[in-house]
Amino acid sequence: MMSEGILLQYTGVQLNREENIILRDVDLKVNRGDFLYIIGKVGSGKSTLLKSMYAEIPIEKGDARVFDYRLQDLKRKEIPYLRRKIGIVFQDFQLLIDRTVEKNLEFVLRATGWKEKGAISNRINEVLVQVGMQNKTYKMPHELSGGEQQRIVIARALLNSPLLILADEPTGNLDPETGSQIVDLLQQISATGTAVIMSTHNYSIVQTFPGRIMKCEEMGLVDLNHPA
Repeated sequence: MMSEGILLQYTGVQLNREENIILRDVDLKVNRGDFLYIIGKVGSGKSTLLKSMYAEIPIEKGDARVFDYRLQDLKRKEIPYLRRKIGIVFQDFQLLIDRTVEKNLEFVLRATGWKEKGAISNRINEVLVQVGMQNKTYKMPHELSGGEQQRIVIARALLNSPLLILADEPTGNLDPETGSQIVDLLQQISATGTAVIMSTHNYSIVQTFPGRIMKCEEMGLVDLNHPA
């Protein structure tokens, strides 16, 4: 059991891809409401680190805890319950292209146990208002701009009121102005108490929207706010 307020804690963690060590000796602590950047070159381990947090990639060594779960002891049947507490924002959106915005969000709620139609409708409206997309419920994904699609993806991530949002290069496919709007939205969400971990190799965003910064380099994770 972690101390109250700590959502994630990694101590001496090693992550592999196949037989290759990607990151080792990773120490990381994330509290409620934190806004944390994971920066580094393409291929430095940013996505691997984020995927380990929702049990997509196993922990090879060390101690890794997310909420009340010790990841290296996590049973397969427990993984869906861990992931319901985490909102995930992908660079490539991963919206269902054959359904409207509303049906995309309804699909996620029903898949995570929501049944009452009124409650589903209310929750969809709440998250769309939060991301400024309340008038787009009837739109198909292809009718939305890239920035609008990413706002819907953030709305989807918020549906189950997560304590933690993982955003993997969320501005990677967006123009600079739209990307800045997305990061501003994520920081607003962080200010409400939901921790946000965002990977990026866009250093201008990091300079424009301050936050804690950790850097993946030379198979390690370096704290740029408190360098050794």
